Amino acid sequence: MMRTLFLQPPSFDGFDGGAGSRYQAKREIKSFWYPTWLAQPAALVPGSRLIDAPPAKMGMDPILEDVKNRDLVVMHTSTPSFASDVRVAQMLKDANPKLMIGMVGAKVAVQPNESMEKGGPIDFVARNEFDFTIKEIAEGKPLAEVDGITWRNEKGEIIANKDRAMIEDMDSLPFVTEVYKRDLNINDYFIGYLKHPYISIYTGRGCKSRCTFCLWPQTVGGHRYRTRSPEHVAAEVRLAKQYFPEVQEFMFDDDTFTDDLPRAEAIAREMGKLGVTWSCNAKANVPYETLKILKENGLRLLLVGYESGNQQILHNIKKGMRVETAKEFTRNCHKLGIKIHGTFIVGLPGETKETIQETIQFAKEINPHTLQVSLAAPYPGTFLHKQATENGWLNEAEAELIDESGVQIAPLHYPHLSHTEIFESVEEFYRKFYFRGSKIASIVNEMIRSPQMMKRRLREGVEFFQFLKDRHAA
Repeated sequence: MMRTLFLQPPSFDGFDGGAGSRYQAKREIKSFWYPTWLAQPAALVPGSRLIDAPPAKMGMDPILEDVKNRDLVVMHTSTPSFASDVRVAQMLKDANPKLMIGMVGAKVAVQPNESMEKGGPIDFVARNEFDFTIKEIAEGKPLAEVDGITWRNEKGEIIANKDRAMIEDMDSLPFVTEVYKRDLNINDYFIGYLKHPYISIYTGRGCKSRCTFCLWPQTVGGHRYRTRSPEHVAAEVRLAKQYFPEVQEFMFDDDTFTDDLPRAEAIAREMGKLGVTWSCNAKANVPYETLKILKENGLRLLLVGYESGNQQILHNIKKGMRVETAKEFTRNCHKLGIKIHGTFIVGLPGETKETIQETIQFAKEINPHTLQVSLAAPYPGTFLHKQATENGWLNEAEAELIDESGVQIAPLHYPHLSHTEIFESVEEFYRKFYFRGSKIASIVNEMIRSPQMMKRRLREGVEFFQFLKDRHAA
């Protein structure tokens, strides 16, 4: 077995390159998701180690010392961090010239040849799902015989092996919690709308929806929702409770946990037996009866991608959602006491100054507990990226999606709506949503009821204004 290091490389200060299905960038409030996509193959490789440098605030020196005794390094990369990650890979190679270096992630999955051409120190990239791909390489299988990779032979030629079959038996994957316990400090991971400390795991991969902008279903996970059994999920949560008794909340980070309603209800009942608080990603169409079962069994919060309040834009991005359905769903959540973190995107195809205002008004009307506003990001491999390049909405200079400090830029523009107008609408959205009397009152009341919440909200406020300052400086 090769001595293997799984690495989330150091990057911009506060940059979350392991953001799961979320955007890889700095965010309004400093947040870090678990590096689950690396932890999963790490759980398959005995004796391996996972280093998640950004949340641990780890620089290169200890990593360079570590790789002197490694045979294989597997790095997670993304479109925004790729150039920086290649530089890190070269530093690793310089420290240990015999080191084999591979990269995984959506960026290299959809641009394997380009990634190899631009990544001189990289020996291979893994395409699509890569858990067992990495396991085979770590076991010493020759690269020429490993399905699902693009690699560089001794002559420097780039070779593409045949695709790897998707994993069908999701229960065959070991618990990532074992790797969290072994290699991570769970207090390094925090999300503004989740209780701290939290733990996030996947109970399945893939998403039935066809949203044109969404990264992982179009690149790695696929559009079939392949799931773990409720019993398997419950067993991991039970183990996590044993390992981390201080955990306040479990987050099921599947792209859309509610894609399979009977299974969601079954897992909820298992969580009810365990007495845990949990949250998940959901589509804004879950019926009241299911919401009630989830709430009665420990559900606290739903992360919901509303994206826009304009029906035509939802059609344009193939969201498969009616505005009125989303409103009814949200009313039901409020009635049941389920909190919502709503996510919105400005700058999607069809956006105008008027539709931005319509979406802001929609957000105020449905009034989620918290929200985040992102700039439309055309990641390579998505239908949105294809649209943007074909229609001239994307300039090559903005293709990296972030600026030199890691802050997300507005890469799309339209004849009737400029980069600047889209970029500035994010701040306007936040201001109009949060700085209205009723919302300020609810936040103040929440802070009064809980000293811990007061401390947290004050910290988040400082971070938010620093974020706005950084955006203006950019």
